[in-house]
Amino acid sequence: MSLMESINIGSHALKAHGLRLDIHAKNIANIDTPNYVRRIPVLNASEDISFHGLMNAMKEDVFGCGTLPYLQGGVTFNGCVEDPTPGERIYSPGHPDADANGYIRSSNVNAMVDMADAIMAQRAYEANLALVNISKSMAAKAVEIGR
Repeated sequence: MSLMESINIGSHALKAHGLRLDIHAKNIANIDTPNYVRRIPVLNASEDISFHGLMNAMKEDVFGCGTLPYLQGGVTFNGCVEDPTPGERIYSPGHPDADANGYIRSSNVNAMVDMADAIMAQRAYEANLALVNISKSMAAKAVEIGR
């Protein structure tokens, strides 16, 4: 893997985890918004690096003689899904969003869960930022050695 490829993987991960952090921040901001449905970010590996995926890649490369295929790696952001957990029903007949029986549905956001997820996203973002910075310093050292 070249230095540019490692910087590319790190930059894709920075974007994905930044979007993930934004979604958790929006969830926390809408914790008291009636009828708000919590959104869950979906991240996937760029390539299938499971055992089954590796075996299929090796099977297709018959002349590779059992060598592991080169995988670029990385993560991609694939949008969001809505949390199916229903929010609590609150009796509020004067509320504009109330149903025929006078109930509104509160947000299904759990602050503790979203805070923990946001902290994990922040740490993943910081780790990938460190990866990019280390790759940049390695490239600078290589240029310095080449002089």
